[in-house]
Amino acid sequence: MSQVPRPPGGPVPATPGRARNLAAVRRTDTGPERALRSALHARGRRFRKDLRMALPGGRVRPDIVFTRARVAVFVDGCFWHVCPEHGREPTRNEWYWSPKLRRNVERDRAADATLRSAGWRVVRIWEHESLERAVAEVESALGGS
Repeated sequence: MSQVPRPPGGPVPATPGRARNLAAVRRTDTGPERALRSALHARGRRFRKDLRMALPGGRVRPDIVFTRARVAVFVDGCFWHVCPEHGREPTRNEWYWSPKLRRNVERDRAADATLRSAGWRVVRIWEHESLERAVAEVESALGGS
């Protein structure tokens, strides 16, 4: 069984449109993340965004951080973080995407463990969740602070 030659570094996009689409994927300031930050800010909550945290178990970078309350919030995309409801197996270049998505999930679990072992509460929100539910989850984690 011969191996299909693989491009170094990753797959070549099938079309220029797909290349533009992938180039436009943001690491931070996604629509769901901005909506959640805006709603929390309107409720009087103050936070840090995209804060790089060096903790004893490693470095993590939550999307929203409430430093005083020690609450870290991640807004996860359904494709990139393999949502159990909307995530799906890649149908093209699965040799590249399947391991990449698996590493994303492993990195998420490691970040959760690192934060929890340092005494932080972790809130993970899927991009498809309603804004009201997301705000309620964060408010619940913040408690009376």
